[in-house]
Amino acid sequence: MIEHLIKTFIVFFVVIEPVSLVPIFGALTRGGEPGYRTRMAWKSVAISAGIFIVFALLGDVLLRLLGISVAAFKIAGGLLLFLLAVDMVLARESGLRSTTVREQEEAKYREDISVFPMAFPLITGPGALATLLLLTADAGDALEFALVLGMGLLALAVTLVFLLSTRPLMRVMGVTGGSVVSRLLGVVLSALAVQYVVNGISEAMR
Repeated sequence: MIEHLIKTFIVFFVVIEPVSLVPIFGALTRGGEPGYRTRMAWKSVAISAGIFIVFALLGDVLLRLLGISVAAFKIAGGLLLFLLAVDMVLARESGLRSTTVREQEEAKYREDISVFPMAFPLITGPGALATLLLLTADAGDALEFALVLGMGLLALAVTLVFLLSTRPLMRVMGVTGGSVVSRLLGVVLSALAVQYVVNGISEAMR
């Protein structure tokens, strides 16, 4: 059980990738009044946690209403995560894990960046939500479901720590250091994504 929880936390950590959020958050909050960065960090993560909880509780119902099997979702989710992993390894920006140019321009003129672009799509983007559904769909009972959700919320708590530590972290790692970590996590995520696809195909063929 402990190993499974650690694996679940690592998966959420890799998908949310708080290390790469630090320079983005630093740029979006640059020049703000004292305390602004702290407020935005707390609010961004709180909203992300709310999205996680709602999506975890209603995601399975949504799949059933749409007539989508868990096996089909595993295949689709695995492919989505693989595309995300490719973007991470190649340090390429896309709508899966970052904002578009027009969204970046819009964010520059927002005082409150907690909902957009921080909570969505940067923290709880399509990749994170797909991962949440994949992991909760495999939960055998209510306890396992709660533990999976708890690991997701723990990953968000770690993300909050990273965001609150933006200034010292940027001094230590810089943009280049963040890119190196992102590429390494992308390799791990690509293998995980392929495993999801394999599992989905195996279940669909039973």
